[in-house]
Order: sequence, then C-alpha cells, then structure tokens
Amino acid sequence: RRLAAAMGKIRPIMVKGHERALTMIKYNREGDLLFSCSKDHVPSCWYSENGERVGTYHGHCGTVWCLDVNFDSTKLLTGSADNMCKLWEVSTGECLHSWKHTAPVRCVGFALGDKKFLTVLDNIMGNVPTVFVWDLELDNLAEHPDCPLLTILGHTGKIGRALWGPLNECIFSVSDDTTLRVWNPTTGEQEHIIECHNKKITDVQFSWDQTLFVTSCTDQFVRLFRTKTLELLHAFNSERPLNSASISPLPHCPYFIAGGGQDAMSVTTTSAQQGKFETIFFDYAFGDELGCIAGHFGPVNTLSFAPHGRSYTSGGEDGYIRIHHLPEDYFDAFEKKASEAYGRELSSKK
Repeated sequence: RRLAAAMGKIRPIMVKGHERALTMIKYNREGDLLFSCSKDHVPSCWYSENGERVGTYHGHCGTVWCLDVNFDSTKLLTGSADNMCKLWEVSTGECLHSWKHTAPVRCVGFALGDKKFLTVLDNIMGNVPTVFVWDLELDNLAEHPDCPLLTILGHTGKIGRALWGPLNECIFSVSDDTTLRVWNPTTGEQEHIIECHNKKITDVQFSWDQTLFVTSCTDQFVRLFRTKTLELLHAFNSERPLNSASISPLPHCPYFIAGGGQDAMSVTTTSAQQGKFETIFFDYAFGDELGCIAGHFGPVNTLSFAPHGRSYTSGGEDGYIRIHHLPEDYFDAFEKKASEAYGRELSSKK
C-alpha cells in the first residue's frame, strides 16, 4: 500500500524526441546517459537526469531495432532493418564502421572487454534465425574483417534478444519459438534450453550483478531465473501481453518491472485503460504485485532500470520516452514491509 501511494507521486519527464514507436532504450554503465532507438531511423543520446538531448546518430535508412553501448561509454553499436550493424563514436556521432548482413539486424551486444560483439539475424528473405559472433579490433577498423568469427544456429523462430552472459562465458538468446537457449560462444554449441514459456519470448534482461535474469513473454507471464542454475524462481501473471521487463539493481528494493499491453495493431480501437499499457512492479522477495504506473497511450515496448536504481525509463509505441525518478518512499517501502511481516522495529537511519 505504501509503495502504491509512492507511485502516485511520480511525475515522469516526457521526452518526445522520436517521430515513431520506440524499439529499445539503454542506460550507459554510469547511468548518466540514456540511448534510444525507434522506427524513425535515428538513434539518440539523452541526459538521463533531465531528458535533454545530447546528440543523434545519422546513417541508417531503416527501423533501428537495437543498440548497445560499451563499458566506458565511448562506442555505440546499432542494428537496423536496413541490414546493417553500425559502430559509432558516442561523443561525435561519427560512424566508424558498418557490417553488412543479409537480413535485418534484430539485436547487437558488446562482449565484456570490447574485443568481440554479437549480432542477431532476422529470419526473413530466406534467412534462418542466427546469432553471429564477431571479432572487434577498435584500433584496426580500416582493415577489419567483414566475416563473423562464429555462426550459431538452432532457434526455429525469430530471435528477439541475445545477451552475453557473465564474463563472456556463454550467450543467452530468446525467440518466438518459445525457448530460451544458452550457447557456448567459442564452439557455438547449445549448452542449455529452457522450455517453460508458452508463447514468444519478447525480452530478457540481467540484474546489475548478472546473478538473476528476467524474461517477458506474450503468454502474459514475467519470469525470474537464477543465472547460474537456470532455476525458475518466480512467475507472475500480468494479465497482458508483455514486451519488456527489467530488474532493480538495489538489494534493498527487490523488485522488477514489466510492461506491454494490447498489440499495437489493435490499439486504435482501444482505450488506455482497456489496453493495459501500465508498467507493473513486482516484489520477488515476497512474491506479490505492488502496483502500476500508467502514462503511455499505446503498448510499452521497452523498459530499463537505471544502474543506480533511483529511476527507470519506458519507451512506448506512442513515440514517447518517459523517465521516472522514484520518490524516497519507494526506497523505504520494502524495509517497512519486511519489518511488519516479521514483527520487528524499523531500524532508524543514522
């Protein structure tokens, strides 16, 4: 109840910098910059504190599906429906290199250390869903080989997201074929497969320390797993098709968020209340739903918690980015809830 009251105090910063639907948002490691891409071909960079635009990256001529920023926020990777993966200089907006693919690029990701990266190939135009692993030589881009180091095959449906696992020891991928798979990034062999989802999996995100990960699915469930053992810890029914989910990085706020809503094709005939376009908060320690934050006029396409845990950002089909700075009550709510549950006095802050 306290957390629901705190949510009512949140006044988001609404950023209208894209002309079309958002496809992905991502914070840099420090959390001071926010990167976004959409169906309008132009990825953008923003100050996460106030929503001020820092710059744009011009060069794609199709929907930009995905992006990733490296460890020290100097380089940006983007993947687009123009069949290109591009590497950018974050500070200047200069395109440093392009990798041509045979179909749209659905996902990109830097490996830890910036020595490799991955791209995901869409399964259209006669292609099969594929994860490519590439070498990355930032000091030798002029003579960079344009063929992948490794080709990973196995999914039978479109791959929605692929991520490097802890210490680059594995690659996680989720797909429309309802499976989550774990791959060996050296040999390309499949190491594990999870088949507990009932429909297409739309997103997978790690916690800040990569000990947990969360998946969103169009079967309306958001699921929390332990990374090391792939054990399913929680499954919550959100009562709406989900497009994205993200885990709070704060240990004293054991929450994750999920968002989606009625499919974009049907939105013109649906009110915001019926479409269920809110972002929902779940408590994975006590196993209950906490409340929701409304605002978007269409489905929520992408969500991300800031690395410092004091805010989160959502991107919608309506073209808006909404930056939510969380109130003080939010950070105390779990401790108060735990104290009441176990009959303890709340520890006073010094």
